[in-house]
Amino acid sequence: MKVLFIADIVGQPGRRAVKELIPKLRQRHGLDLVVANGENAAGGSGITPATAQEIFSAGVDVMTSGDHLWDQKEVIELLEKEKRFVRPLNYPPGTPGQGSTIYKHGTVGPVGIINLQGRTFMPALENPFHAATAEVERLRRQTKIIFIDFHAEATSEKIALGRMLDGRVSAFIGTHTHVQTADEQIFPGGTAFLCDAGFTGPHESVIGREIEPVVKRFLTYQPQKFEVAKGQVILQGAIVEIDEPTGKAISIQRVSERLPEAPTQNG
Repeated sequence: MKVLFIADIVGQPGRRAVKELIPKLRQRHGLDLVVANGENAAGGSGITPATAQEIFSAGVDVMTSGDHLWDQKEVIELLEKEKRFVRPLNYPPGTPGQGSTIYKHGTVGPVGIINLQGRTFMPALENPFHAATAEVERLRRQTKIIFIDFHAEATSEKIALGRMLDGRVSAFIGTHTHVQTADEQIFPGGTAFLCDAGFTGPHESVIGREIEPVVKRFLTYQPQKFEVAKGQVILQGAIVEIDEPTGKAISIQRVSERLPEAPTQNG
């Protein structure tokens, strides 16, 4: 089984990259499943039912999120109704939505997909180490193939949790920093790991935003409006090949696919 994970989709440029590049990547790599982090898909902050549907229609099978989950009030509709949408598992009990899902379609699956959020330099949620332990154990009763998107800031926290889960999950991919790391590997127990998958959107930017306002904020400490940038749109992420009988990873490769330049609009 081949799984493509698409790193944080940022605004309209990111959505356009997904729409134009997923069909090519599916054909080139023989993909069975596409998972994407969509927490910045709506204007660069949060996600709405309309932007989610656009991403699903482009070929994404399951979507994860992160600390920008609540930036758009319309997200409640997704949390309550969309079974393909996953929020961080380690929110308190009673939070709308689901922290994991089982994907199965035709001959593909079942695949367990978990979304978690870190706590180091992040808003305080429940302990992701405890949450992951319980959920992985639960999902392994249904499938040996488990994919985790860990939305976290600190590399140490990502590596520690990935190491802890080595041999119990098929792939452990980090998101949130919007900077793709070069540490892709398969741990001794058979878990594919990448500290951060990067982001999908305009890379002539500061992690997806126009450069000048961000620089001005650092210079002056005054509030600025951070618009989504436009130039050098790249789809980033990783492709993981998994041995279905064992659930262990066979290979992992980073993806950084540039979209041909074309005029875009804000949003």
